[in-house]
Amino acid sequence: MYKSEFVGGISVTKVKLTITESKCRCGYFKKGQEFIVEDLCPPLCHELWNNIYPSVYALQNGASLDYGEGRAKVFDAKCPDEGRVCIHGEVIDQQIPV
Repeated sequence: MYKSEFVGGISVTKVKLTITESKCRCGYFKKGQEFIVEDLCPPLCHELWNNIYPSVYALQNGASLDYGEGRAKVFDAKCPDEGRVCIHGEVIDQQIPV
């Protein structure tokens, strides 16, 4: 089971985003770059963030997404600018202090 942390009194599941391919025209992204999404959006370009936000939001709220032949707490997406940047998102397990 995936666990959440409390941020500002709200339970937030963390989603790790990893750049898996990058031919970014602006040079913003490099392959292997990682971002952790909690309660604020990471420093991603507007077009890429708009494309992946629904999946990030769904994962943060407990959803499993279609992935291959099944469902999982991960997703893969491409930048709407001709797929120049590919990104992988996944829920990361967090320990809640007791």
